[in-house]
Amino acid sequence: MKKEMNVVLGIDGGGTNTRAALVADGKIVASGQSGSIKRLRVGAEAAEANLRELLNDIYTQAGVKDVRAASCGVASASMPGITEWITAVFDDFGVERSEVVGDEVIALDAAFQGGPGILQIAGTGTNTVGRAPDGGRERAGGWSSRLGDEGSGYWIGLHAIRRALNAYDREEPQAVLKTVGEIWGTPEMDEFINLGDGTPGPDFAALAPAINELAEAGDAVSVGVLRQAAADLIQNVLLVRSKLLRKHKIAGEVPVAWTGSVIGKMRIVREEFFGGLHAAAPQMPVGTTETVALDGAIWRAKRMAGSAG
Repeated sequence: MKKEMNVVLGIDGGGTNTRAALVADGKIVASGQSGSIKRLRVGAEAAEANLRELLNDIYTQAGVKDVRAASCGVASASMPGITEWITAVFDDFGVERSEVVGDEVIALDAAFQGGPGILQIAGTGTNTVGRAPDGGRERAGGWSSRLGDEGSGYWIGLHAIRRALNAYDREEPQAVLKTVGEIWGTPEMDEFINLGDGTPGPDFAALAPAINELAEAGDAVSVGVLRQAAADLIQNVLLVRSKLLRKHKIAGEVPVAWTGSVIGKMRIVREEFFGGLHAAAPQMPVGTTETVALDGAIWRAKRMAGSAG
């Protein structure tokens, strides 16, 4: 395949997985997935190895050696050095023009293609970002796993343990400590605490699916955590909505879109999220299907390359 076919590259670098696609003349010609390229999560060496492996894979699939433009959305894009190392990899892969932006930027454009709206990201981490018709942005949450990210997979795993320990002290029923202890291989409480409080700490986000299963089975602690996660997500959406309406003088409602496994795969969170938003703002349009952030990266790459479709 030749460069003249206007090949562009889109990348969605999430906290857990990285997805990428090559598009030529409006059609996906190659796609793939690898581990995270978020340095804070996997380290600099693993992040670069994951990106190079992914690009090698999709370039081989498509039979290309270079592309016109690439857009990469990645969590923590604004941190020092992130844009530089990703751009350097792009240079090695023959990318003519490129950008590295926050994962919320590509997700916003996947949902609204440059237009106004509110996006709730709820996966390994969380972030709520809104865009006004004038292009101005407002946000809430997304202040990292240690300082914020309420309602995220990380938050769910961590807070399920915190609430379970409180229930343990009160001699109340809970199933979280046994389940997490089995996952961690820490049958004794001392081992459990030492691992949970260690540096670097365990992957709390990886516990979220197990907490969801416990909630579906009726564990009160887990149900409470998922309901609180939904309440926090609702609060942030409404906060961003309020900022947009007040500061940007928007007439009418602002549409809401979402992406991430916490809403997409956790029934309790999803039902509480939709129900809570409808109760608070009945006229606000809320998307019922998940936004595919990678579509936004592809859309942005096409614009950089000057291609349509």
